[in-house]
Amino acid sequence: MYILTFDIEEWFHLLDIDSLENVTNWSKYEVRIYENTYRILDLLKKRNLKATFFILGWVAEKYPDLIKLISDQGHEIGTHSYSHLLIYKSSPDMFRKDLRKSIEIIEAVTGRKVRAFRAPGYSIKKDTMWALKILIEEGIEYDSSIFPAMRGHGGIKDFEILTPFVIKYNNRILKEFPISVFNFLGNKIPFSGGGYFRLWPYVFIRYFFSNSKYVITYFHPRDFDPKQPLLQNMPFIRKFRAYYGLKNAYKKLQRLLEDCEFIDLSSADKSINWSSVPVFDLGTIQA
Repeated sequence: MYILTFDIEEWFHLLDIDSLENVTNWSKYEVRIYENTYRILDLLKKRNLKATFFILGWVAEKYPDLIKLISDQGHEIGTHSYSHLLIYKSSPDMFRKDLRKSIEIIEAVTGRKVRAFRAPGYSIKKDTMWALKILIEEGIEYDSSIFPAMRGHGGIKDFEILTPFVIKYNNRILKEFPISVFNFLGNKIPFSGGGYFRLWPYVFIRYFFSNSKYVITYFHPRDFDPKQPLLQNMPFIRKFRAYYGLKNAYKKLQRLLEDCEFIDLSSADKSINWSSVPVFDLGTIQA
């Protein structure tokens, strides 16, 4: 099962940069979301593919015509929060308000119910699992925020469930689609999106896909934009992660869509026998 998803945010929505956390500063940056998203949509149209798009609420608010276009072309629409704030920098009340705001804006633009969520930076960690309770309470039906490996601003290194599973809370459930990793000599190797996809040569990407029964991707429009401006005053490692491999990423995506058959989250949801998957109970998690 290969699931195709995109996180729709602007080129400057990078994490761990204090100056970019303030929403009021975002309007001063160059607009590149249209051109970059159009390239993705054109490619999917040529391949007759449908994907799930996790939309940043701020983007939907500022560029509703773009989000309506994505929806009108038959793609599934989820939310990626409103303000792209890492959950561990938030509080339960802030997170709930941010989630509600994003849902209200996106549903008003598309006229469709928002059923899916993905956390900025995969920032649901062991001490922020209270966010999963809030997703359930706010009517989210499936989530793709668990990153079962170590990463800079999120991830749960020792999380053992690596395929879709059910999160249970108060007799209600949330269907979870964790980000894919490839087990190699006891190490979990991320490969299916973002900087990891840009880093690995295509021969490795293809190997990882071919030897995995479940893969969910997570691409961003900026991943395929080698002409995007270079943000200054970034540490070398952070700059490397943000800009390495931009030149060839779009060709890699084209090859991947030729070589593999993809579906969106809604189709994956319908194809899974949820009564037979692992269950993760949130009952003992403190909010």
